[in-house]
Amino acid sequence: MRDPKDGKPPRRRGLLGLWDLIWSPVSAFSLGFLLLAGFLAGILFWGGFHWSLELTNTEEFCVSCHTMETNLGEYRQTVHYNNHSGVRAICSDCHVPHEWQYKVKAKIMAVKDVYHEILGTISTPEDYEARRLHMAASVWRKMKATDSRECRNCHAFEYMDFTIQETRAAANHQRAIDEGMTCIDCHQGIAHDLAPGYLEEYRHVVEELEGGQTAQGNLAPGPDLAAIRTYLERTVE
Repeated sequence: MRDPKDGKPPRRRGLLGLWDLIWSPVSAFSLGFLLLAGFLAGILFWGGFHWSLELTNTEEFCVSCHTMETNLGEYRQTVHYNNHSGVRAICSDCHVPHEWQYKVKAKIMAVKDVYHEILGTISTPEDYEARRLHMAASVWRKMKATDSRECRNCHAFEYMDFTIQETRAAANHQRAIDEGMTCIDCHQGIAHDLAPGYLEEYRHVVEELEGGQTAQGNLAPGPDLAAIRTYLERTVE
C-alpha cells in the first residue's frame, strides 16, 4: 500500500522504521553504507594515529635530531642503559607519561623541541652547555609537579625491599617516605650530566612550586615541599 501523496510505501514504525531509515538511499549511497564506511575509516584513522604516536616514543626517533647527540652519549653511560638485569629505560619511559591525557599533552608541548631544533638554539656544544641548567630545570619542574610520575611507572616505594638494598639507599628511601619526598629530589642527574650550581637551581624550583601550592591553598596532595627545601639547604651547605 502506497501513500497517496507521494506514491511511496508508508514508513514503518519502531525498529523496522529505524532499519528502513538506516538503509534508505542518501544520494548514491545508503545511510547504512555511510555509517559502516565511517566506522571503518575511524578504525583506520585511530590505528594510524596510535601507530604514529608510538613511533615518536621510540629511542631512534627521540635521538634523530642533531641536538640530542649529547643527551644520547650521556644516557649510554648510565644504569638505565646498561645494568645487571638487562632492563632498559629509553627516553620516552622518563619523558612521556603513560596515561593518555598526559601523553597527548606531552606530545603537544614537544613541538617546542622541533622549533628549537630548526632554530638551532643548542646546535653547538657551547650553546648546549649554556642552556643545560635551564633545560634540566624545566624537566625537574615538570617531574616535581607530578610527583615523579614517569619514574613511578617502574619504581615505587611500596614494592621496594629495603633489606636487599645498600644501607645508604635503604635509609634514603625510608627518609623519602617519611618526609614526603619524591624521586627527582635526589636523582636529578640520573640520566644526564649536571651543570654547575644545579642544587641551587633545584632549590629555586622547589621554592617556586611551594609558592604555587600556597597560592592555590595546597588543595592537591603532593610531596612536602617545605621538608624538601630544608633537605636541599643542608645539602648545599
